[in-house]
Amino acid sequence: MPALTKATAIEKLNLIAHIEGGYFSETFRTAEMVHTEREGGERHRLTSIFYMLTDEGRKGAFHMNKSDIVHYFQGGSTLTYYIIHPDGQLEIVKLGSNLADGDVMQMEVKGGCWKGTYLPEGEFGLLGEAVAPGFDYRDMVIAKKEDIQAQFPAIFDQIAHMFE
Repeated sequence: MPALTKATAIEKLNLIAHIEGGYFSETFRTAEMVHTEREGGERHRLTSIFYMLTDEGRKGAFHMNKSDIVHYFQGGSTLTYYIIHPDGQLEIVKLGSNLADGDVMQMEVKGGCWKGTYLPEGEFGLLGEAVAPGFDYRDMVIAKKEDIQAQFPAIFDQIAHMFE
């Protein structure tokens, strides 16, 4: 079986440019809705996407979602996640298939945490995400460097490269 390539993934998974950086395609959205206290109220119970960072732009912008998200490694190179919890704790997680080197193949980011994704090496890193309640752009905020630096000065040096 031929190895998965960046070009093949983009074409066969119908990936398009994402506002966070990289590429994505939505693969699932439940018909069932749930009530939330968020703007607009109703959300789909669950949504799912493919998301890929590439060597064209190795960073996924720091952002926060209100929903919990489970990330599943799908292929390519290991991705590094920088997660800032509401208490200011920085967690660094490697999502990939090199389990002997500390990678995990599945991880959760709780709603209300800031996260940024980085592809340190390789042509691409591909993952899947399941979001509950389902993803809605009204529930997402992209970070501004000055705000993150002011809010988290004790850890900012460790993530400054994500804003360059």
